[in-house]
Amino acid sequence: MTAPLKKVAVKKPGTSLINAKADEWHYGPSFDPKKIGAIHSIFVQMLKDSGVEVFWMPEHDFGIADAIFTYDASLMTPLGAILMSPGKFLRKGEQNIHRDFYENFNIPIIGSIEATGLAEAGDTLWLDDETLIIGRGFRTNPEGIKQIKRILSPQNITIHVFDLPVFSGQAACLHLMSLISLVDTYSALVCLPLLPVGLLELLKEKNFSLIEGPFHEFERSNTLSNNVLAIGPGDCIMIDSVPETETALRNAGIKVQVFNGDCLCVGCEGGPTCLTRPLLRTHG
Repeated sequence: MTAPLKKVAVKKPGTSLINAKADEWHYGPSFDPKKIGAIHSIFVQMLKDSGVEVFWMPEHDFGIADAIFTYDASLMTPLGAILMSPGKFLRKGEQNIHRDFYENFNIPIIGSIEATGLAEAGDTLWLDDETLIIGRGFRTNPEGIKQIKRILSPQNITIHVFDLPVFSGQAACLHLMSLISLVDTYSALVCLPLLPVGLLELLKEKNFSLIEGPFHEFERSNTLSNNVLAIGPGDCIMIDSVPETETALRNAGIKVQVFNGDCLCVGCEGGPTCLTRPLLRTHG
């Protein structure tokens, strides 16, 4: 999650997002479709300026406004991608966009979540090269988790599952990665009041340093304050409207780049991590 980001897939804002009905998609009052194109361009340029090679997903979005948040509909593993099955009903079938992308670039697909299984990659987090954390919540169900475990079993990945809190309810987007972002190899930005106890204990067992983001900024930002994208160890991108969280990161020695993402990120419940599908990170 924090090794240098080399290759990433992103998606341009589609017509479905530009024309989205905020109430239908559970978007907030800061959503402004007139500004999201420029915001997204600025974000992508930040990735390029940081040395990340950017790949574009297909422009078609099947009427799915949330398709711009490329993190969720597939999960990259050391041997290839898993096509997920989004738990938000309006995102049903979004994984097919990812399927087209991977097939076009000859990236292996090692499995997919099928039938009654539901899973979004925002509920997953690689704690290290051999440890995957999964959050069980409204977007990722036990059957989806069971299938992820089966697909990953040949890779000898240790998987830990933790229940997520109800918090704002089923309609809202509360992913595992709403509560925690890795910002350095052994440092995590966390929403401590909502963090599962078992996950807190695991982080302590793994000797992680915890940086606590102010809860009032978590609430004010529509749970986006802790959504931080690491482009390298101790080198991150975040939105600029959570200054106390930003200060906490800087005080912990984390390098931070910021962009004004409220009209897209806060408005649409998806932060800088959500806007990317990391394809390759390298330690060398």
